[in-house]
This record gives sequence, structure tokens and C-alpha cells, in this order.
Amino acid sequence: MADAFDLLIKNATVVNHDGEGVRDIAIKDGRIAGLGDLRNAAAAETLNAKGLHILPGVIDTQVHFREPGLTHKEDLETGGRSAVAGGVTAVFEMPNTKPLTTTAELLAQKVSLAKNRMYCDFAFYVGGTRENAGEIPALEKLEASAGIKVFMGSSTGDLLVDDESSLDRIIARISRRAAFHAEDEARLIARMGERKAGDPSSHPVWRDEEAALIATTRLVRLAETHGKRIHVLHVSTAEEMAFLKDHKDYASVEVTPHHLTLAAPECYERLGTYVQMNPPVRDERHRKAIWAALTDGVVDVLGSDHAPHTREEKDHAYPASHSGMTGVQTLVPVMLDHVNAGRLSLQRFVDLTSHGPQRLFGIRGKGRIAAGYDADLTIVDMKRRQTITNGWIESRAGWTPYDGVSVMGWPVGTFVRGQRVMWEGEIAASAHGAPVRFLEGAR
Repeated sequence: MADAFDLLIKNATVVNHDGEGVRDIAIKDGRIAGLGDLRNAAAAETLNAKGLHILPGVIDTQVHFREPGLTHKEDLETGGRSAVAGGVTAVFEMPNTKPLTTTAELLAQKVSLAKNRMYCDFAFYVGGTRENAGEIPALEKLEASAGIKVFMGSSTGDLLVDDESSLDRIIARISRRAAFHAEDEARLIARMGERKAGDPSSHPVWRDEEAALIATTRLVRLAETHGKRIHVLHVSTAEEMAFLKDHKDYASVEVTPHHLTLAAPECYERLGTYVQMNPPVRDERHRKAIWAALTDGVVDVLGSDHAPHTREEKDHAYPASHSGMTGVQTLVPVMLDHVNAGRLSLQRFVDLTSHGPQRLFGIRGKGRIAAGYDADLTIVDMKRRQTITNGWIESRAGWTPYDGVSVMGWPVGTFVRGQRVMWEGEIAASAHGAPVRFLEGAR
């Protein structure tokens, strides 16, 4: 008699939309085929996961993997390795590469580079610009398109959209939810004198809360005018959260582990330019407000904003130092440590990293442990205490701001469409990443 399933994972605590409980999971042809008490089922392979928790595959909806053009600090393969090493099964990658991802041809090039070379599944944002605004309806529908991403403050060349008329044209044309980096460029330019040479702690003084709030309020006003869905990335201020709490009809909210975990001035004293980010890590008042917004349900998703740079680039004296840090590999362990500390429930973590992305972006076949869905699984040991180290990081950058930090809760296994791509730190010999599919995207 032929085996009914390809794989049975038995005795784990499954965390899903209907709670937590010890269940077996059956997988066939890359999809979940059964869930519950499957003690009498037959399978080609059986994995006993007793004592472990199985989460729907974590989806990181903001990473920068730097390919093409910036591969000295990351590429799609090393970024994908970093993702699955940390329990992440799918990523949305950003368009500020060289060349910028702003056309159908350049998106197709990225998809070609990623297929069967990335270890996780993938989608790519297309940069929204003044020049391609008229093409947005077509760009949103392409294979592996995560939708449109717009930089409203200090970014790379033509990806900067800092005037309201251009922003209005872009928002008027979107049909899917579009993502925005919201900092006001005019205020950033006016405040450049606030930067102190050699002092990265002046970074949040320069890129202050008002710069963020001005851009976010403008963005929401335009979204409400046109009735369009927008996604405000890496919200970092108390003021934005107070505003967004009353404007959730069209605006969704992302926060990052570093804005939840680190705070000025201590982080700048300890890490210097290695904690320099846009928008910046701010003081404890803002961190508390972000946690309060997460508790209140204002926050929809977590994204790592994985943005690697080489040590040489980070070691330049501020402000010549580059903004950005690694994060995709540490998202799960850092946030599981917060779960174990009682700051959020494991169910809420799953909503922020699996159900939330699926709901906001209309992802097909991912985000749940349910029959018929892709067998994307993040398997974690909630009781394992481990120290994050630079040596563990798979990113080509080779460093993390959490080097030496002890956490409780650790990713031990990553399955992508039923294939084991990481187990106990060992990554599979070959990659089989494929495009994420969307309800409003390519068929």
C-alpha cells in the first residue's frame, strides 16, 4: 500500500487561528493535507516534534537583499539563507537596488535571479516614481510583484518622491495595498545641521518625530481622499501611533523588532553607527508607545527591515556611515524572547507574522496551518535559551546588533512548501524558492 502522505510531523504544539494544541500535521505534494490526531496515518517520513511549537511560516514583508548591484553586502542567495536560518519562510524584498526595480523588465530579472536560488519564497516590491506612475496598474499585477513601494524621504536617486502632486498621482493609481517609507524630505533637509560629526546619537535628533508625523499625516490624507489602501512601514514614533489609531480605515501599520527592543541613548552608546537606521531608533517614550499600539491592535504586522551593510560602510564616521542593519534572521528569536517575557502572546506573534501579512496583502495559500495551504512551517523551541552571535548570521554582512544577546525561544526548523530547508541550524544543500502568489496578482 502506498504511503498516504509524504511527511507526518507528530506531537508538536500547533499554533494557529483557532488556538494552540498538540496536533499532528500531514503534508503531501507541498501542501498541508491533514491536521489533528493522525496516529494511524502512513507517511514516507515521520518527524517527532514533541516539545516543540509549530507556527505558520513567518512572512517578513520588508527586507533589502541588495541584488542586483550591491551584492558586496548581500544577495538573494545569502539573504534567503539568512531568512530560513531564522525561521522565515517568505520575504517581500525592496526595490532600492542598482538598477532600481521600477519596470516590468527589471522585476522579471529579479524573479529569474531568485527562482531556485533563494531558500525561501519571495515577492518583490516595484518602486513607485514620478516616471512610472501611469504604469502602476500593470506593475501591480506582474508575477511576484508585492505591489508598489514609495520612499517619501531621503532614499536612492529616482525612488525619492517628495512632492505631494507626484504622491497624489501614485496613490490615485494603486489598486493593491502600497507600502510607504514616511519621512518628510523638506524637514530632513532643513534639519541637516542637527547632525553632529562623529555622534550617531544625533541621528534621531536630525530625523525627528515631526519629520515622520508630517509625512504620515500627508500620506493618510491622500489615501482617504482616493479611498486607497496604504501600508506605513517601520512606524517609530508615539505621535504617529496616536494619529494612526484614529485612521485605520485605509492605513495599515508595520513595526520592527529593533524599534520594539532597542532605545536611545543606551543603544547608541553601546552600538554606535551599528544601530543607525532610517527612521531612527528613538528613546524609551517612543518604544513604550509602539508597544502600547501593538497591545491595542493598532499594529498589523512585524517586518525586519533587514538592510545589511558591510562593516567598512558602518565604520565610517557619522554621518558618512550607512543607515541599516541585518534583521531577517533575528526577527523570530528576538520576538520569541519578548513572548517569553510576557510582552505579547505567541498567538499575537503569529498574527503579526503570518495571518497579518496574508490578510493585508492577499497572499494565496500561505499564512495559516490549514488543509490546502502551502506547508510553510516555522518550528520553534520556546524553552531553549541561546545566545545570538555574529558567527550564526548567514547574511554576507556577517554581523548583527544583537551579538552576545541571550534570548529565550529559538527557531529549530524551517519548512517551505513541505521541504525541510533548515533543521537545527543546518541549511539544505539546494534552494527551491518560488514566487509568492497573490489574489490580486498574476494568475
